[in-house]
Amino acid sequence: MILHEDRMGISMKKVSIMIPCYNEVDNVGPISEAVVRVFQEKLPKYDYEILFIDNCSYDGTREKIENICSKNKKVKAIFNVTNFGQFNSPFYGMCQTTGDCTICLCCDFQDPPELIPVFVDEWEKGHKIVSGIKTSSKESSFVYFLRTMYYKLMKNFSDVRMIEHFTGFGLYDKTFISLLKELDDPIPFVRGIVAEYGSGFNRKEVEYEQPKRRAGKTHNNFLSLYDAAMLSITSYTKMGLRVATLLGFVCSAISLIIALVYLILKLCRWDQFQAGYAPMILGIFVLGSLQLFFIGLLGEYILNINTRVIHRPLVVEEKRINFDEEAEEKKSSESGAL
Repeated sequence: MILHEDRMGISMKKVSIMIPCYNEVDNVGPISEAVVRVFQEKLPKYDYEILFIDNCSYDGTREKIENICSKNKKVKAIFNVTNFGQFNSPFYGMCQTTGDCTICLCCDFQDPPELIPVFVDEWEKGHKIVSGIKTSSKESSFVYFLRTMYYKLMKNFSDVRMIEHFTGFGLYDKTFISLLKELDDPIPFVRGIVAEYGSGFNRKEVEYEQPKRRAGKTHNNFLSLYDAAMLSITSYTKMGLRVATLLGFVCSAISLIIALVYLILKLCRWDQFQAGYAPMILGIFVLGSLQLFFIGLLGEYILNINTRVIHRPLVVEEKRINFDEEAEEKKSSESGAL
C-alpha cells in the first residue's frame, strides 16, 4: 500500500475522489467544498485528492474548476476534447487516480458526500469494493419505477447477476482500479464489471436514499437512458437474440398452422367460410413490426461489436491541471529520502 506523508512526516493513506461533470457550473464549487470539509472534519488522518474529469462543458464549468485547482493543489482536473459519453469519461477518470482507493461521486449531490467516511470505514475492514445501493429516491417516482423494472429485467436475463439500483457510486480499492486498467475495454460498463468481478473483491453494500439534485438540470434523458440500457443488454445478455429466435419460431409455427387450415377449408369448398383479407393484413403488419424491432435490436449488438473492433481511445485529453505538481512533490520527497 502506498503511504503518503503529511507535513509532520506521518504516513497517511490516500483517498481519491473522482467526480465526472458536464455543465455543472453551479455544483463543482459546492461539491469540492463539501468533500474537503468531510476530510477535514471526519477523515483528518487521510490524505486525499479530488479529480474532476470534465466532458467538454460549455457553461463555465471549466473556468470554475480551474479556479478551484489554483486555490487547492490537491484538486486535479482533466478536460476532454469532446463529450465521450456517460460511461467512458468516468471510467477513464477512475483509471487516472493515484490513491490507495477511489470513490466515485456525482457532481450534483445525488451521491451524498456524507457517505465517504462510511465507505472508508468499510474499506478499512477489508472490503475492496463498497457499493452504494439506492433503497429509495427523491427523484420522479415514475422514473424510479422504470429503473426498478430495468434492474429486475437485467438481473433475471443477464449472464452476470446485476446489482439492483447500483449506479457506480462507491469505493474501489487500488487493486480493483488496476484490474480496470488491464481490461482494455473501449466501451466499459462499470456497473456490469463490478457485478461480474465484485465477489472476488469482498464487495460490501451500503444503502442510502438518493436526494434531489442540488442545482442545475439533469442530463439524463430518454436517449441517455436508452443508451445505458442497450449497452448493458448487448454487453451482458443474449436475451434479445434468444427472444427473437424463439418468437420467430413460434410465429412461423402459427403461420404454418393457419396456412394449413385455410388450405383444408379451400379444398373442402366450404362456401360459407368468408374470412376476407383482414387476417392476412393484420398478420403482415404484426410480422413486419416484429421483424423491424428485432432487426433494430440486432443492429444494437452489431454496433456494440463495431465499437469494440474500431477500438478508439476511451478519452482524448485536452488539458490536465495539477498533475505535474504531484509528480514534482513525489520526486522531491524521494530525493530527500536518498
